[in-house]
Amino acid sequence: MILTDEQRLDWLRLIRSENVGPRTFRALVNQYGGAAAALEALPDLARRGGRLLLKVTSRAEAEKEIAAATRMGVRFIAMGEPDYPKTLQAVDTAPPLIALRGSSDVLAKPSVAIVGSRNASASGLTFAERLSRQLGEAGYVVVSGLARGIDTKAHKATLQTGTVAVLAGGHDRIYPAQNEPLLQAIVEEGGAVISEMPMGWEPRGRDFPRRNRIVSGLSYGVVVVEAARRSGSLITARFALEQGREVFAVPGSPLDPRAEGTNDLIRDGATLCAGIEHVTSVLEPLIASGPRLDRSAEEPHYALGSEELWDELDLPDVARAPVTPVTPDLGAGDDRDDEEAASLITLLGPSPIAIDDLVRQSGLSIRTVQMGLLELEIAGRLERHGGNAVSLIAGR
Repeated sequence: MILTDEQRLDWLRLIRSENVGPRTFRALVNQYGGAAAALEALPDLARRGGRLLLKVTSRAEAEKEIAAATRMGVRFIAMGEPDYPKTLQAVDTAPPLIALRGSSDVLAKPSVAIVGSRNASASGLTFAERLSRQLGEAGYVVVSGLARGIDTKAHKATLQTGTVAVLAGGHDRIYPAQNEPLLQAIVEEGGAVISEMPMGWEPRGRDFPRRNRIVSGLSYGVVVVEAARRSGSLITARFALEQGREVFAVPGSPLDPRAEGTNDLIRDGATLCAGIEHVTSVLEPLIASGPRLDRSAEEPHYALGSEELWDELDLPDVARAPVTPVTPDLGAGDDRDDEEAASLITLLGPSPIAIDDLVRQSGLSIRTVQMGLLELEIAGRLERHGGNAVSLIAGR
């Protein structure tokens, strides 16, 4: 599959629209047969969910972003296109579009993520550099998040053999700024830099976990070199486990707080990593068989405090539903739809309820419930929880 320029524009408009994240995007496209039809349906879906106004990205806004990206040598690759990484495509929350700067060739090679502390020890930096270089020489691409410390060492050690940097912000908002020369070197040496965020986007707190699930999603395994117990690297490890990827941890001194997280990972079942052979012996058979099943749709997802990574709902059943015509605005007088919507809202409250339970209690079809939830989600009235549960947002 290769999108036309018009289709790519529609995809960008849809994923940039309010309350549309990766899962909602997929649900809408599957439901309406394409991004263009989904864009037309969004305002009606919002009204049916009780919201009068929804910010839908305009054609002019999307064209402006594409122009800004093109000036920087950035291009948009859609899920399903030949250059889209197959490992990332297997992830439940894979971005529909990735903005790529550099070569797409490295995205087709087997990858290993190396992550760790920003304030790493000298021994941690030395090990990360050595392991990265050895993995590169063995034919692996090293993926990391362009952060200070371990990430920086991993990228620098694999400039010649292939490295991928994943950004938390837009391509024109590099964080940390001190790594802009490193990013440029990655591009010039045939590596790749990718982001799912809009041009001009300054990274915020929850954008780093978003980035981390791409780091792990691109890779067959994640090596955590140093990580304190509240380190963002542990979030990457958790995503890797949910995505069915291998997690490796480098042991450290029990006296060093930077080793507490990695030692905990080993105690919890991660593979101990003290050299390249500990990684390659595990990954070689996995690469031969392809990425394992992503379990993240069934698992609770990491949230920053009470803030979800996306303002959207997990809609696997809607995503698989056949394309059918959209029912007109509830306000037009469809009494049956009015009654179904009212009964669904009555069953919802501030306490999370599993969608399966909602279907059973409502007596409605799965598709009807999922469409009702989609309308409420687009209207910003629904909150998603782990375990495929939902609740009504108070006061909306």
